[in-house]
Amino acid sequence: MNKLTKHILILLIGFFSFGFTIYSGFNDKKSQIKIQWIDNLTGDFDFRTKWSYPEDVYRNKYGQLSCDGFCPKETESMKDSDGKINPDSLIRFYRLVDTTHQFHSISCEAWCYEWSGTYFITAKQTNKNQIICSTQTNAGTHCSLIFEINYDTCIPRIELNPISAPGLKTYFCKGGFIKIDRDSWAKGILKAEFNFDFNNKDEPDQKMFWKGKIYTMIEKL
Repeated sequence: MNKLTKHILILLIGFFSFGFTIYSGFNDKKSQIKIQWIDNLTGDFDFRTKWSYPEDVYRNKYGQLSCDGFCPKETESMKDSDGKINPDSLIRFYRLVDTTHQFHSISCEAWCYEWSGTYFITAKQTNKNQIICSTQTNAGTHCSLIFEINYDTCIPRIELNPISAPGLKTYFCKGGFIKIDRDSWAKGILKAEFNFDFNNKDEPDQKMFWKGKIYTMIEKL
């Protein structure tokens, strides 16, 4: 075996070893939480009756629902210099800007980097036995709680897309619990209570956690 072949083999072994390490990190048994299935999960889930307008939608001083921030460019020409939507542009404006009521699907507390709160979480079925859940980010919150539900196992993690530095950062779960209402699950609804702790690799002495309650429809395949 010549030197070039040996070098290629060493590089390949290193590459596959590195890939296995990354893959194992996402599937480490220490990150897995056993789901507690509850026949009647009690607690305050009234948050699901509260709602918000989509981000960047607000009511201006003229009582109109308007948009400021990430809005369709066409809407700017529909306002006067004081921000009032021209009466003859109202119908076209609301065709472009979503002003529907968005009902809250999560009530939670957390400590993670660049977090100021969130009211929304989605639960999407990716195959017959797997559901992926993720909280919505916004202008002030750049981290997301993501967890996979597979049979009786939940694998949570936090993903941070920081504005202070480039690149996605991932923090893995090191303990906690999740309780899921069995009857709601059978009806296609995720009703749950959870409390997760995470490994803070940046500041080990700073506790990183995410806890709260969820009530959301499961988006089927």
